[in-house]
Amino acid sequence: MLKALHGIHPLVFLVIATVLEVSGDAVVRMAIYNSHAGLIRLGLFLAGAALLFGYGSFLNLAPLEFGQVVGLYIATLFVVWQVINFVAFRALPTVPILAGGALVIAGGAIITFWKPG
Repeated sequence: MLKALHGIHPLVFLVIATVLEVSGDAVVRMAIYNSHAGLIRLGLFLAGAALLFGYGSFLNLAPLEFGQVVGLYIATLFVVWQVINFVAFRALPTVPILAGGALVIAGGAIITFWKPG
């Protein structure tokens, strides 16, 4: 199975992992803070746990050294987090979040693409 995954671009793994992580976090947040009945709350916790398990799996399937994954992953995480935050909670990012996010993305790019010579 791992050989079949080898031809997939690492960014695909990172985007899938990021979507799973942020979605899992959002679902767990809904389970904690919304007043759902017992079985619905339990179902949300289980769904969140499954999504977070998927995140860990896809992140570690990326055919890169773990240190290489981190920069690009953090930048991708910021962008996907803002999209999911808007979709799930209808919250737009504030100016400080956008300014900090620009630094996060710049830092991720430096970590990922700057090759010391």
